[in-house]
Amino acid sequence: MTLNKKLVGACLLSVGLFSACTLKEKLNSTLTGDQAQDVLNQSTDVSVLLQAAYTDLNVFQNQDGPFSLEENSSDECLVPTRGSDWDDNGAWRVIHSHNWNADHNQITANFNSLLKAVFDATNVLAFNPSAAQAAEAKFIRAFAMYTVLDLYGQVPYREVGENLLNAPKVFKGEEAADFIIAELESVLSALPDGSPATAGKANKNAARVLLMKLYLNKSSYGDARQNPTFDDADMQKVISLADAVTGYSLAANFFDNYGPDNTTKTTENIFVLKNDVGVGNGNNVRSRWFMTLHYSQPPGGWNGFSTLVDVYNKFEATDKRRKDSIIGSSNIHGVTTGFLRGQQYDEKGTALKDRKGNPLVFLDDVKLQETDPNTLERTGIRVIKYPIHYNASGAGIDNAGNDYVIFRYADVLLMKAEALLRKASPDAASATSLVNQVRTIRDASALATVTLPVLLDERQREFYWDGWRRQDLVRFGVYLQPWALKPTDDPKYLWFPIPNSALAVNPNLTQNPGY
Repeated sequence: MTLNKKLVGACLLSVGLFSACTLKEKLNSTLTGDQAQDVLNQSTDVSVLLQAAYTDLNVFQNQDGPFSLEENSSDECLVPTRGSDWDDNGAWRVIHSHNWNADHNQITANFNSLLKAVFDATNVLAFNPSAAQAAEAKFIRAFAMYTVLDLYGQVPYREVGENLLNAPKVFKGEEAADFIIAELESVLSALPDGSPATAGKANKNAARVLLMKLYLNKSSYGDARQNPTFDDADMQKVISLADAVTGYSLAANFFDNYGPDNTTKTTENIFVLKNDVGVGNGNNVRSRWFMTLHYSQPPGGWNGFSTLVDVYNKFEATDKRRKDSIIGSSNIHGVTTGFLRGQQYDEKGTALKDRKGNPLVFLDDVKLQETDPNTLERTGIRVIKYPIHYNASGAGIDNAGNDYVIFRYADVLLMKAEALLRKASPDAASATSLVNQVRTIRDASALATVTLPVLLDERQREFYWDGWRRQDLVRFGVYLQPWALKPTDDPKYLWFPIPNSALAVNPNLTQNPGY
């Protein structure tokens, strides 16, 4: 064959970086297909391809990424329109109220971004990676596919080397879950042992946590999504996988898990997206404080994302997950961690004001569309899960050092507790012990016994704004129930629709029911 411009274009497209594929003078050669592949293999830095796949996962750090679809569609997060701010043609409001359609920009953008991660991870496998590199790539691909499955119910997929001109096959429902499970299990032994030192890379324990989530949610990906059932063998797998996750412990300070030096300071984080101070490359963890802080709060904010008072009221006053102060953060700017409610202050204790001169008091009541000019800037309790990272000069930095948390050890314990409650012979005593292990270190009182509804509330207290709430509500069978600012709704909203733009180019995709 002739190694022509089409091949060069395919190489550059699949690599995503011009510097990663250098064919030099051999472009003018006449080569066989195998020879052409040899040239590509010899000229490609697999580590660059692998890093590109990791970088794709930074979509999880964006305020309009999977975070928005998982959290704003739940009972613990919303983005009210405040006058003209955060209107965006109603894009944020319809997510919380469940009125989206197949042309929604966030639904389309996230579908495409996640499938880019699938494509780039598969691309690594085409260039003779080492066994360890291949295992990392397959973990990244599995995590991205799992997220697509969780949101959309079906996942386009290509084998390595498939003709890019052909429409990719599509895995749906439990078939997709089974494929991802098999993929993870096939690379488990080739991944490095999980430890805090490997939190920023795919590792055995990260794979085990992802497998736990797949086994817990598997039935909700099939026909039983509206009323999930739980196979005893799947629950036993969750329990055994949890027992295999060792070397971690719960952090004495809850917010250390999210702080600027979280990966070195805590032994709880199992898989994170690495962020280095001053380095971009997809680092957008600052969005977690900018998206919720008022304009008058240092380092300044966008005055958008809020939570609902029903979430705040689920916490005991002693529970450190509700509110705390972090030295090196709160003492510099006055912003505490957890829920920001009532009068807000700067680092000197001076009461802050909104732009109209009103006391900056965050109010419990909030609407999807605020119109009262005297209160619209102040409605809604705000959330700071990631302590604000300041540099030595005291100025807030864009590219902060907080690693973005995906999996924590607390999730291992609470998922095991759930499996113990859902298995054929429930073990409420052991489940209660695990939940109390978490609650005790968070300064919350011990529970006498734990039921599934109680566990769902505890998962909210532990993982609010972590991106799991929608999934939890679906799995516990309560996602269609009414909550603040959302009525009882149509079962079609259990899935997001397949974007119309995707349906137009892949005949193997079918629109989800009701859209």
